[in-house]
Amino acid sequence: MDIPYLYDAGALIAIDNDDRRMWARHSPALKDGRDIHVPSVAVSQAWRDPRRQVRLGKFLAGCRVVPVGLETAKAAGILCGKAGTADIVDATAVVMAAGLGAIIWTSAPDDIRTV
Repeated sequence: MDIPYLYDAGALIAIDNDDRRMWARHSPALKDGRDIHVPSVAVSQAWRDPRRQVRLGKFLAGCRVVPVGLETAKAAGILCGKAGTADIVDATAVVMAAGLGAIIWTSAPDDIRTV
């Protein structure tokens, strides 16, 4: 079984900007039938104008957008406190990826390493 992927907001922004490296990672994952997860808060961070983000909208159709439940939200808050950061979206991505055993795809690996 393939390890699932989890995309953070940076990955979504990269797709929205037509980043070739991100597409090169995503296309084979779709072909392989890999589970691709996106925290709903990452969508909130990346989504601004549906008229100009048609590409991102189509991209998200191939992903499982996961709502953030109470326990995940609490764990992300605790992680922020321990890491000394206020970026709850990155912390949420880390918590969700850990729970899924997923690989996080991001355009800002230093931000993810912080949490």
